[in-house]
Amino acid sequence: MITIRRAVESDCPRLLELIKELALYEKAPEEVTVTLEHFTKSGFGDQPVWWAFVAEENGVVQGFALYYIRYSTWKGQRMYLEDILVTESMRGKGLGKLLFDRLIEEAKEKGLNGIVWQVLEWNEPAINFYKKYNASFDPEWVNCSISV
Repeated sequence: MITIRRAVESDCPRLLELIKELALYEKAPEEVTVTLEHFTKSGFGDQPVWWAFVAEENGVVQGFALYYIRYSTWKGQRMYLEDILVTESMRGKGLGKLLFDRLIEEAKEKGLNGIVWQVLEWNEPAINFYKKYNASFDPEWVNCSISV
């Protein structure tokens, strides 16, 4: 059974493992330089700057979506989806959709007017996933957004 829930501090080691998996997929494993201590403090310290949801199957975190709030002078407060990942062995089982739908719900609950993110232009599986949400795409890095 799949459960989507808010990340808690004890999830941080697993989240960092998944972040490294994502970096490997994006062909930049050496770019992950954040320490577990800094990552944990940034999400669960006195002034958290990120929040996340996890997809859990049988007690094991198999995916996550990590976001923060950004401010657009044109649009106001928006959710910025920093990373969404479902571990390779669990792809195609609907975890990504469950996570993304939960992000949309969260944005609505917080009164945000949209979600923005980036996707690498060669990442066709991700691009096709976002197209299902009628996301708008810009050339190159492919900046994406949806209204909620």
